[in-house]
Amino acid sequence: MFVDRVQIQVEAGAGGNGCSSFRRERYIPKGGPDGGDGGDGGSIIIVAEEGVNSLVQLAHQHHWRGKRGGHGSGANRTGRKGEDMVIKVPPGTVVIDAKENFVLKDLAKDGDQLIAARGGKGGRGNLSFKSSTNRAPRECQPGDPGEKRLLTLELKSIADVGLIGKPNAGKSTLLSRLSRARPEIADYPFTTKFPNLGQVQIDMDTSFILADIPGLIEGAAEGVGLGHEFLRHVERAGLLVHLVEPAPVDGTDPLENYHSIRKELEAYNPKLAARPEVTCVTKAELPGAEEFRATLQEELGRDVFLISAVTGQGLNEMIRQVAQQLEAAKNETEDA
Repeated sequence: MFVDRVQIQVEAGAGGNGCSSFRRERYIPKGGPDGGDGGDGGSIIIVAEEGVNSLVQLAHQHHWRGKRGGHGSGANRTGRKGEDMVIKVPPGTVVIDAKENFVLKDLAKDGDQLIAARGGKGGRGNLSFKSSTNRAPRECQPGDPGEKRLLTLELKSIADVGLIGKPNAGKSTLLSRLSRARPEIADYPFTTKFPNLGQVQIDMDTSFILADIPGLIEGAAEGVGLGHEFLRHVERAGLLVHLVEPAPVDGTDPLENYHSIRKELEAYNPKLAARPEVTCVTKAELPGAEEFRATLQEELGRDVFLISAVTGQGLNEMIRQVAQQLEAAKNETEDA
């Protein structure tokens, strides 16, 4: 089960109450106050951890509560601090305040963390109220309540390259051919229900992460189908590989299909549409594939690759182009 969006309520632990107490020892007639402070409540901490692949563990638990701090006691004993509660999420998780609708933090890489709700401060015991004019204070404070928040957690897949295209364009087949990923593959549209990630090894020292995104349809940017659920997974990809089927099974025009996907990217996020793109005509073994590649190349005014995930045709050339563009983008970032 893959879950990439959940809403949870987090409530940090309350602080422990301060204590009002006086020393009563046999040979100390004027003992004075000795009430200790309460311990601080435990906080709720969200941590991105490599190896966690989904938010499924959060889908079954809506409320998360931190431990309360221990109460203070006599002999100036401070209450125990409440234990922090750690919630582990996949790298690439965005934490959003659900009520105010703003991003608290983008946990983009392993080890990133956020204190989602801070534990309440422990109350003061009567010893802390002692002064030169108040030698026997009896007042003490209750602990502060812990913070409470309603959060939305969204997972945006972290991949160097995102595969985009219409349903049944061959994205899952290509991913399985280039990596060890084993996505579901079938001869009907919308086989892929959630993003699949695979590592493509170029040589001993070079590799990149490739994401197979479920097929997009017209209106995806407005939420048609599961458009928003799919599109956010390519937002992090620095490079897009656009697969175009030369003879769609639904009888649609492949050239119009290409422009339709580009329009959806532009409507969803203009920055996403501006990303570098490697365009490929898939299923090179089909009749008319070469003719359509030439038509699309003339339309775009740049190289279009003709590939086949079944026969392997054109894959090496396409991978080399992807590697070159990733290297160029990396160098630009380092120079900046």
